[in-house]
Amino acid sequence: MKTSNAEVIREYGPFPGVEQVAGVSYDGARVWFAAGDSMIAFDPDSGETVATLDVAGHAGTAFDGRHLFQLAEDRIQKVDPATGKVLATIPAPGGGADSGMAWAEGALWVGQYRDRKIHQIDPETGSILRTIECTRVVTGVTWVDGDLWHGTWEDEKSDLCRIDPVTGAVLERLEMPAGAGVSGLEAGGGDRFFCGGGKSGKVRAVRRPARKG
Repeated sequence: MKTSNAEVIREYGPFPGVEQVAGVSYDGARVWFAAGDSMIAFDPDSGETVATLDVAGHAGTAFDGRHLFQLAEDRIQKVDPATGKVLATIPAPGGGADSGMAWAEGALWVGQYRDRKIHQIDPETGSILRTIECTRVVTGVTWVDGDLWHGTWEDEKSDLCRIDPVTGAVLERLEMPAGAGVSGLEAGGGDRFFCGGGKSGKVRAVRRPARKG
């Protein structure tokens, strides 16, 4: 397993009125994050807030190219990013014990924090298609260039882990600086991850390492 220090290349926030950053997603232009009672988007170039939706956001956030998906308590809501209208709701696989969420291969991938699992689920029904058993606790989840990464946050330490999507074994680990917890994770255009910072109220951009071979 390759281990290195995560390189934080930029910090955003804390954002006015935001007590906690949970799930994080990227729609190709804006970074979205779950802020408890709302979903907020900011421009990653300027750092300015550009949209706020009156939609509950308690954990992971995902974007399928058209719609946002947001974990709220024991459900996943499909949201129109232009209006904030909830278009559909499906049950969350963890019944409220869910953490991160990503979109890939026509499915949602939902983390289970303490259960150390990632479920691939049907975005229409919420049914579990398969489950990856992980070796670390799971916060944020993201797929990028065929690689599955997840965040961890345990004992005041956080890492970003690239894992084998079949066995769950950690293949590469980026150790976050002390005090920089990872509550949400999304690969965001180019060589960067966006990481939710929990109660710091911040989102951090971390350089994504190039993988050879």
